[in-house]
Amino acid sequence: MSIKIAVTGKSGCGKTTLVKAFLYVLQTNFPNKSILLFDNDLTGELGHSFGLDIRNTIYGIRSGKHEYKTGIPQGMTKHEYVEWAMEDILVNLNDNVDIIVSWFVGAKDCRCPITGQINDACQKLIERYDFVIFDCEFDLKYLNQLVDTDIDLALIVANPTIDSIHLARRINEFSAKYAAGGQMGVVLNKVKGEEINLITEQLKESDVDVLGIVPFDENLAKGVLDRNSNIVTEAVKQFYFRLNLPQENRR
Repeated sequence: MSIKIAVTGKSGCGKTTLVKAFLYVLQTNFPNKSILLFDNDLTGELGHSFGLDIRNTIYGIRSGKHEYKTGIPQGMTKHEYVEWAMEDILVNLNDNVDIIVSWFVGAKDCRCPITGQINDACQKLIERYDFVIFDCEFDLKYLNQLVDTDIDLALIVANPTIDSIHLARRINEFSAKYAAGGQMGVVLNKVKGEEINLITEQLKESDVDVLGIVPFDENLAKGVLDRNSNIVTEAVKQFYFRLNLPQENRR
């Protein structure tokens, strides 16, 4: 059974950087476990951070505009075709890590068969991996429109401003029903020392859990394309113990 982590927040808050930090920590702690990076953000920035321009997406399967790497096998049912196509658009990063990009998703109330077929195929794909990290849009609703899957940990990335904290509170409210039974809380990102007390007090008043604090990284502020940050990775290592995730290093 896979462990599913969703990273949400407004554009520019540092979601992709946090996803990559979690990837590094999970690979270090669980080197033999399989990991799927699921890019559900419309910017497609996660793939770009690995130097990839991923054009084949789940939306391409839905719209019929996907360019397949191989010829389409004959004699498949529609369900089999969608599952095969999903496999075709997976991009392998290394022996244990794959990435897939959703791009646009259909409305949840759409009655066309492809909506259910994609949901089923996504669910089957997700359950093949030990860990799945979703790089999400604003909240979990957009992900839920694509695949109805349980979320074990939902992290709302927020910057240390009053406006961002108010937005994090809204995301928490909007996403709660999609992460029912899972852990949900805020990760404060790009924090400078003097900002911590004020912002954490604001969040406590909002009854939102602060699961982690990530210091400001000047190198990222300069526009690092790969979104790699030792500062962010070290911060994730520091607050990982607070998360409802496997804690042991199972080598």
